[in-house]
Amino acid sequence: MVNEPKEPDDKRSDPRNVHEEGERPVSLEVKEETQPETKRGRGSWAWGAGLMVLLSKGKTLLLLLLKFGKPLLSMAVTVGAYALLYPWTFALGFVALLFVHEMGHVWAAKRRGLPVSSPLFIPFLGALITMKRHPKDAETEAYVAIGGPILGTVGALFCFLLAEWTGSEVWYALAYVGFFLNLLNLLPIHPLDGGRITKAVSRWLWVAGAVLAPLVIWYTHSILFAFIWVWFLWQMYREFFRKKAERPVYVEGIYEADVDPDLPDWYLSGQSHRRELPFTAYCRMDGQHVAEFRWEPLSFRGELEIDTPCTIHSVRIVQVENQSEDNRVRFKVRLEGEAYQSDHYYEVPLSVRWRFGLTYGGLAAFLGYMMWAIHEMGLTNP
Repeated sequence: MVNEPKEPDDKRSDPRNVHEEGERPVSLEVKEETQPETKRGRGSWAWGAGLMVLLSKGKTLLLLLLKFGKPLLSMAVTVGAYALLYPWTFALGFVALLFVHEMGHVWAAKRRGLPVSSPLFIPFLGALITMKRHPKDAETEAYVAIGGPILGTVGALFCFLLAEWTGSEVWYALAYVGFFLNLLNLLPIHPLDGGRITKAVSRWLWVAGAVLAPLVIWYTHSILFAFIWVWFLWQMYREFFRKKAERPVYVEGIYEADVDPDLPDWYLSGQSHRRELPFTAYCRMDGQHVAEFRWEPLSFRGELEIDTPCTIHSVRIVQVENQSEDNRVRFKVRLEGEAYQSDHYYEVPLSVRWRFGLTYGGLAAFLGYMMWAIHEMGLTNP
């Protein structure tokens, strides 16, 4: 499942947003030994060599741990949770299928130049990624959404082929569950993948999703899916029958700048310092929306990245810390605006609609057939 970008009111106080001016946020003992002692000596050499590698590559390993630590930890926790109810082989394979599905979204997003988060696994709920920037149109959103079910189907088919080769019931069970989860994600309900894909085909397919959802709830006995359905009905109402409400956007960043010694002391006095800043909004070649602001008395220029297209109302300083001994000051800047969606967001060429529609329908039919075929074999239990 692809998750919406984080809400714009998520305050950006990450230290990485700290800016510099004009830059973006900021001896060997030899002795005779018997054979067993020689083995221990070799073991010490091995540990010593490993330690040297860790010390020499420590920075790289730390960066990798910070980047992949959370996804790996969530994967391990999810495998452990499912292993409490199912054989560990099934639990491990199931989480691997979820990973393959999410990597399909990541692959598709990278092809369209959209930055995304690493997959996050939630026991008994599934997995998700977060788009760090809104897609520019419904076609791009559908392209990212359909990448998950396509690669996820490939993963489930691989399990089925292994099952046919080995005769293992675990592989059959994994294949069945993989086909089922990808078919479920194709249900035309937002925020499932199907709800995003059908945006590029026809939003009226959401009506079919609203009708089919109760059958899925009855079949799966899922309270979570019931909540998703109710939320989806509200979204449909807002989409078709109600004027879209204004959605505020807030983006914050923390910066540092050099202070002119000739600047009066009172100018930066008080932590409740408030000051409007001139700004220029533009969109970079990679599609990232940016607001560049200026604080002229400090000759400082900085920028705030905006993940949601919006109309900017103001960019202002909202907090200033006390000036340090090295004549540097740390301050917080907040952007306030109103999100908007282009009137051309749902304008998709007819040929593209047909391509997404045929891919969507064909994939759903294949998944349904494979579930039926495995069910007829009676080999769906791990």
